Amino acid sequence: MAQAPPARSRKPNLRVERQLQRDGHRILAGMDEVGRGALAGPVTVGVVLIDETCRSAPTGVKDSKLLTPAARVAMVPRIRRWALTYAVGHASPEEIDEVGIIAALRLAGCRALAAVDVVPDLVILDGNHDWLTAPDEVGLFAFASDTAPAVPPVTTMIKADLKCSSVAAASVLAKVERDGLMVAAAPDHPAYGWEENKGYAAPEHLAALEAFGATDLHRRSWRLPGISGDDGTGLGDRAGQGAETAPDETQVEMSAR
Repeated sequence: MAQAPPARSRKPNLRVERQLQRDGHRILAGMDEVGRGALAGPVTVGVVLIDETCRSAPTGVKDSKLLTPAARVAMVPRIRRWALTYAVGHASPEEIDEVGIIAALRLAGCRALAAVDVVPDLVILDGNHDWLTAPDEVGLFAFASDTAPAVPPVTTMIKADLKCSSVAAASVLAKVERDGLMVAAAPDHPAYGWEENKGYAAPEHLAALEAFGATDLHRRSWRLPGISGDDGTGLGDRAGQGAETAPDETQVEMSAR
């Protein structure tokens, strides 16, 4: 009886990146975002660039949601030593309110790319939607840097953070930096529990919204849970005009860890 072929590893690896390099894309940028579904704080995008000189990724690199907070923090210096270069970009709650979450993701991603000193041949983007490439009429890259080049070509891949080491590494850098920002902001707004929930829709966060309303770090264009819109925040005027709907708590609980 013939033996079944060995199962492929479910851990991220460089198989996809090496094939893309063989196809002519020598310098690759793995990119991933965190904070998209949060109620407060920025949306954050990490980018990790690699070339053929970057050997196997540090042991244990995987999608940031699958690592403990301590493991993520410990992984950061190892990723930085491994990568050709790396960066993290943010878009603020005010920018999310102004341009919407998809354009804010683009803005954060462009800022990350503008912060590295190497132009990649291709960006590997987690998911099935290219939110990084702006429509021709929207020149959001100008907001990231006055001298920034055009966005490089993009390829999307569902579950790239589970398959590609570069994308998984980018998710770790983004998660650690955004978590740090929310923990630093928590003492100024202690009722919301950001040191634990990082701005996501955890019970203590929802209770504080209902009791105290939104802060300057909340995405005020969203239909925030517990806020009726007539409490002076200005949400009522925007709630019926295409405002973002805050995600269900069950959909973002893992991201807050």
